[in-house]
Amino acid sequence: MLSSLVHIVWALAAGGTLEDRPVYNKSRCFDPFPFPAASPEQQARIAALAEQLDTHRKRQQAAHPDLTLTGMYNVLAKLRSGEPLTAKDKAIHEMGLVAILRQLHDELDTAVLAAYGWQDHTPGNTETLLDRLVALNAERAIEEAAGHIRWLRPEFQNPSAAVDPQKQAKMDLPEKTPSTAPGTKHPRGAAGPAEKRPWPASLPEQVRAVADQLSPIPLDEPALAARFSGKGPWKKRLPEILAMLAALGRAKQSDGGWVG
Repeated sequence: MLSSLVHIVWALAAGGTLEDRPVYNKSRCFDPFPFPAASPEQQARIAALAEQLDTHRKRQQAAHPDLTLTGMYNVLAKLRSGEPLTAKDKAIHEMGLVAILRQLHDELDTAVLAAYGWQDHTPGNTETLLDRLVALNAERAIEEAAGHIRWLRPEFQNPSAAVDPQKQAKMDLPEKTPSTAPGTKHPRGAAGPAEKRPWPASLPEQVRAVADQLSPIPLDEPALAARFSGKGPWKKRLPEILAMLAALGRAKQSDGGWVG
């Protein structure tokens, strides 16, 4: 996955720079990267192509000790851009069998795009690809806030808890629904529904509960807090939750209040 065009586009946009060179930062390039929900068959296909890619590069470098990965990929970049090859480039092309390297990368990119369900992606349209990744990242953030975590290696990352896909499927945030009937208006700060909801105990449940109360009608923080009942300093967490929902695109401030 990390050798595919999909991740390269993400890393170049999310990572930093050192002078004029891109820098790969784990916390910005890897940790938030939204991996696809690939089927076992798709995972096997991607893994097989990655092995072929790794074997090809190692084999050609072992046969030609002066051959470098930088040299091979500089030639590959020229091939993709249509730039003429110099005599040195042609020698690297022959030693590294760069045409095969290109084919393996193309097949890997096709397999990865299929795992995302993005077979319609047009080669070279990196802006659209980045837009899709950003949107998927936001969806995954909402899922994780609701307690649904898509472990890549659950036996390693989450060994103490078995993952129940059916249970997780029910934990997504609900669709945004107005809390009032169409055409009904409440003054800003009104409590809205008469029955108060108990303030949930866990953060994921709290995020879901607040998101469920947001509507196109602005509500300030006291009005939102008035829709819940509970003891203790739970209201102090409300600004943090609203900021989280705003970062995920599920809430924004409007006309002195919060809307969904």
